[in-house]
Amino acid sequence: MTSSAPAKKKPLSLFKVGQKAVYPAHGVGIIERIENKEISGSIVAFYVMRILDNGMLVMIPTTNVASAGLREIIDSSKVNEVYKIFKNKNVIIDTTTWNRRYREYMEKIKTGSVFEIAEVMRDLYVLKGSKILSFGERKMLDTARSLLIKELALAKGTHEEDIEADIQKIFSS
Repeated sequence: MTSSAPAKKKPLSLFKVGQKAVYPAHGVGIIERIENKEISGSIVAFYVMRILDNGMLVMIPTTNVASAGLREIIDSSKVNEVYKIFKNKNVIIDTTTWNRRYREYMEKIKTGSVFEIAEVMRDLYVLKGSKILSFGERKMLDTARSLLIKELALAKGTHEEDIEADIQKIFSS
């Protein structure tokens, strides 16, 4: 007998010390510790996360994990979905001013969604084929690329160089 009730969302798992996770716009980090701090008379637990790319420490209240966008690294089965986004180069790029595009792309990066970031990277690569990117767009392309390469390598259990080679092959064809 099948139920017509909607599937329940998987409850957010609690992150453990030593676990790698993704923090929006900053990328992959490792949970170094869980720390309690007193804030306005209440004790609040925080994940203390070190971002792998730059060593920055981020403190995320354990009760605000969802709103902060902290998430687990994607499953290896999702890597091909990211590659499909890269391969779909028949996209219409917004021809408005670069700063408006920049704001739109930054909003996508801030979501922390690997798929949204992949769209930004693809769009900038497509745009790069038809015009010279502004400094801000080049920097954003580098940011998107860096965020994706580290996560995809961890998801696939491979080296970042291998992911870099896959991406080069997709965008050079």
